[in-house]
Amino acid sequence: MMKPSFTPTTSLNESEHVLQSFSSDRMTYWREMAWISVVAMVLGMLVLWLMGNPHVWTGAVGGLAAIALRAFYLASDELKVRWDLTNQRLLGPNMRITSLGDITAVRPFLSAVQVVTSAGDKHLIKYQADRENVVRAIERAIAA
Repeated sequence: MMKPSFTPTTSLNESEHVLQSFSSDRMTYWREMAWISVVAMVLGMLVLWLMGNPHVWTGAVGGLAAIALRAFYLASDELKVRWDLTNQRLLGPNMRITSLGDITAVRPFLSAVQVVTSAGDKHLIKYQADRENVVRAIERAIAA
């Protein structure tokens, strides 16, 4: 079984250098988990109310517990993730490699930046404190 890599492990090409690295931001991660918890709580209560359950409040407890458990379990991995932007490619975890010329769209999505390639692959650079800066950096590298 292959051990997951949270940072780029790809060797740089000759004349390739890292322009900028994008790591997950701890506060952004926890803020997003808090919002997801709110949504899960409301949905849990709504489902129980639609079912006619007299204990609607338990949906909030269940939604909060589910997302909190998931958030604490995944935090150690999600906060280790790093993407490297080079003058030739965007290098991500688990051997995700995209040539700058293959990138067709870069756009903010919640606390992440979505990168779309000409092959239709979609990558998320998640939990970015300043996602607009990430978008601008990638767009500048593509234009250069």
